[in-house]
Amino acid sequence: MHTWIRKLLLCEAAAITMIHKSGSDMKNTLSSGRQAFTLIEIIVSVTIIMVLTAIGVVSYVSINKNARNAKRRGDIEQIRSALEMYRSDNGYYPARNATMGLATNLLTNPVTPSFATYMSPIPSDPKEVNEYLYQATDRSLTNLQFYGYCLAAMMELSGAETADTSACSVGSTGYTYSRKNP
Repeated sequence: MHTWIRKLLLCEAAAITMIHKSGSDMKNTLSSGRQAFTLIEIIVSVTIIMVLTAIGVVSYVSINKNARNAKRRGDIEQIRSALEMYRSDNGYYPARNATMGLATNLLTNPVTPSFATYMSPIPSDPKEVNEYLYQATDRSLTNLQFYGYCLAAMMELSGAETADTSACSVGSTGYTYSRKNP
């Protein structure tokens, strides 16, 4: 029994010695003698990783939205360039009627000469949810040809951005970007 009390007192003395060591000397150790992290250190590390991940996800979504909007602007500019080449060669813009319709109809409308010579295929929206709109304007009463046009795309706007539809009257269809000539 005496040996058992002696061992208990030695363990107690070792524990008291460890408590009195300075903070720099204190290390958490596993039973195998390896160093370990405290619960607070793990929680702080996980929180930092979560905050950085959240910032990264928000930035990724914003960058993708801006890239899709840039592609839409570029697509509208490509269609506009093809329309200008068509007018340069023919003296008027292609159209079957003067209503706002899908830009892809430029390829299917029976116009002479075919618009496919100038652009085929018509670019599509990056999300493939909405298509670009086209409308021929400024119709001549004498020869029933069109001397103007309007192009529209549906941009992904954030809270601070406003729609740029001053160029065309696209109504309440949700299209937020437009260009026209003249």
